[in-house]
Amino acid sequence: MRCEVCGRKIHGKPYKVMIEGARLTVCGKCAKHGTIAWEEAKPKTARLKPRITIHLPSKIQSKKPPPQRATESTLELAENFDVKIRQAREKLELSHEKLGRKISEKVSVLKKIETGKMTPDNKLAAKLEHTLKIKLLVPASEEKIPQTKIPKPVSRELTLGDLIQLKKKKAEEKT
Repeated sequence: MRCEVCGRKIHGKPYKVMIEGARLTVCGKCAKHGTIAWEEAKPKTARLKPRITIHLPSKIQSKKPPPQRATESTLELAENFDVKIRQAREKLELSHEKLGRKISEKVSVLKKIETGKMTPDNKLAAKLEHTLKIKLLVPASEEKIPQTKIPKPVSRELTLGDLIQLKKKKAEEKT
């Protein structure tokens, strides 16, 4: 008997499986691509045979994506990433095609990144960093808001009138 999926000769007991709605007789290797199809109950005969059930995984276990590192969200692309990438590629004497093959990326994407028309995501930037031996992802810089020093009254909060008077005093001090 031959497997209806791969065509190999079935050694041992064939499996009856349901693959995408079709009932097929398959080998042990192909049985994991579907779910075991139970045969309809046959009329009872005078002699009862013990049933043996085999439990196979219904689907292939796929790899879970790795958990995102906390540092990925705190990294951002360097300001002049396009220049860095082009210079590093030229220094290593790589063409767009060779670099694209090395990192499994389209040439058109690499050209757009080098001209600044497109920004790479963190995954592609990490590939480029590794291949070109450069630093593209830097810690995110937080914008600093300048702090203004306002004298705090001891007993009450500032009002709009107080702020206007402070501005007038500062303007007088400057002149």
